[in-house]
Parts: sequence; C-alpha cells; structure tokens
Amino acid sequence: MTVTDLKAEAAARPETWSPKIVAEVNGAMVKVARLEGQFVWHDHAGEDEAFLVLKGSLRIEYEDRPAVTLNPGDLHVVPRGVRHNPVADEECLIALIEPASTAHTGAEVTPLTRSLEEQRTGSISPRDGGRAPR
Repeated sequence: MTVTDLKAEAAARPETWSPKIVAEVNGAMVKVARLEGQFVWHDHAGEDEAFLVLKGSLRIEYEDRPAVTLNPGDLHVVPRGVRHNPVADEECLIALIEPASTAHTGAEVTPLTRSLEEQRTGSISPRDGGRAPR
C-alpha cells in the first residue's frame, strides 16, 4: 500500500504548470502541480477536470461565466467542453483528477503543454517560452 503526500509532491515540482501523475484509479489520473502566473485558455472536449487546491489560491477564469476562486481544501470541477484559464497570482499547489484521456492543454499546443509521458515520468523536455525551473 502506498501513501502519497500530495502537498510535498506538488511542492517538489521543478517547473510551474508541469503536472506529475502520482496515482491512477479506475481509469482516472491523480496529478499534482505547482502553479504561478497565468496558464493558457483551453478546454477538454470530452473530459471533466477536477481541481483541488492544497496550498495558496487559484482563480479559474471562464469566457461565459464568472470566475471561481479556490482556496486550500476547495474542489471545483470544470465541465467538459468549457473554455477556462487557471490563474495563480502567487504560488499555488494543486491536485488534478481527470480521465487518462485528458490532454494537458486540450487542443491548444503551447510551450507549456506536457505530454502524458512527461506527466508520468515527471521529466521535462526543454521548450522555448516555458516557465523557468526554480
């Protein structure tokens, strides 16, 4: 049996907006990430995406509805097909719960996009324009 400290795993991420898969449960992935600044506008056409804030504060902006602000312990589900943009004004640690089929930035491909393999291994491929490691 494995016990995972989600907050410690998220804090250890060397690069912001670069999730790491820490568990898989019945076809869903549990990921952790360290966030700061603005991500990219995107959607996931076929999957819902759940955000759980572990530390800090996260604002999820929407094009067609008011933004949602999450604090430690708050969980929010972004419905499939809804364009959203996560923003962390200061460092924020999160867990994500989403189906294994969920592409990191949906159909958008940016320097911040991470492949499923990068998320599984926690390794980061060099990219122009990506967030600097700490």
